[in-house]
Amino acid sequence: MQPASRTNGRINLDPDKAEHGLAQLVLTVIELLRQIVERHAMRRVEGGTLTDEQIENLGEALMNLEEKMEELKSIFGLDADDLNIDLGPLGSLL
Repeated sequence: MQPASRTNGRINLDPDKAEHGLAQLVLTVIELLRQIVERHAMRRVEGGTLTDEQIENLGEALMNLEEKMEELKSIFGLDADDLNIDLGPLGSLL
C-alpha cells in the first residue's frame, strides 16, 4: 500500500480514499483485538480450565474470525502489513 500523501494538515475529502483509510483503521483495531483474544484463549487452554468442547468451540470461533478478516482485507485491498500501523517511537502496532 502506498503511504498517504501529505495534505499540509488538510483533511482529504476524496470519498474513495476516506473509505479505504477508515477500513484500514477499523480492520487494524479488529485485528489487534483478535490477537489479544487469541492470546487470552491460549492461556486458558494451557491453564486447563476449559472442557474439550469449549476448546473446540473456541478454536472454531477463532478460525472463523481469521477467515472473515482475510475476506475483509481482500475486499478493501489490504494485507497484513497495511494493518501494522507505525506508532513512531513506540514501534509497530502489531
